[in-house]
Amino acid sequence: MPDIALPALVLLCLAALAAGWIDAVVGGGGLLLLPALLIGVPHAPNGYVLGTNKAVAIVGTTGAAVTYARRTRVPVRTAVRVGLAAVAGSSAGALFATMIDQEVLRPLIMVVLLAVGTFVILRPAFGARPEGEERTRLTRARIVTAIVVVGGGIGFYDGLFGPGTGTFLVLALTAVLHLDLVTASATAKVVNVCTNGGALAMFAYQGTVYWQLAGLMALFNLVGGTVGARMALSKGSGFVRGVLLAVVFSMVAKLGWDQWA
Repeated sequence: MPDIALPALVLLCLAALAAGWIDAVVGGGGLLLLPALLIGVPHAPNGYVLGTNKAVAIVGTTGAAVTYARRTRVPVRTAVRVGLAAVAGSSAGALFATMIDQEVLRPLIMVVLLAVGTFVILRPAFGARPEGEERTRLTRARIVTAIVVVGGGIGFYDGLFGPGTGTFLVLALTAVLHLDLVTASATAKVVNVCTNGGALAMFAYQGTVYWQLAGLMALFNLVGGTVGARMALSKGSGFVRGVLLAVVFSMVAKLGWDQWA
């Protein structure tokens, strides 16, 4: 456990709570949790910050996934397949990470996010469940496409760069599997459990996790994740769509700040 002043510890716990909520609704909680750890534990090596982040995030993600699975139909088998492909993809992306200039990659991601935000605004029906339709049938072709494109492709991006992976998962699962946004968020949580588990196993093996700090923050992250999942289920796709747009444009602002500030 690093030496952290009480006010900083309180802020870290509140950040974990908020990150769990955001991640459960639409993904992207790491955009809040990771900077909070960098500020709250300023002298920690990057490996410990990343490892502690994963140890916290996997608890909230698991809580959200269980909440979704108990209250709505989640294609768990498909999600696990996509998750395993994402683990492989992220490993490959990590191998290429040192070869890519992230100062060049960041503006490209900003353009993609702006395009996604514009698309969601112009297509109000995107991710809405049609009246009278209980569940979209998942064909073999859609499942294979999701494994290759969503699992392999976004997994690769996660290993290569990372910010907003959960949000991209929700968007891609909605588009590829034709899910409504609530079901896509639920499915993305199962995928996130797989990817976080793979990453955490590596950090734990390397011994780069502040377990006591992670355990405390994880309690708040779990509460945030559970509450976020319940709100998404009760308020529906319109609520998720609003949070999605807020997260997308917040990511653009953060990436722009990192690039030019």
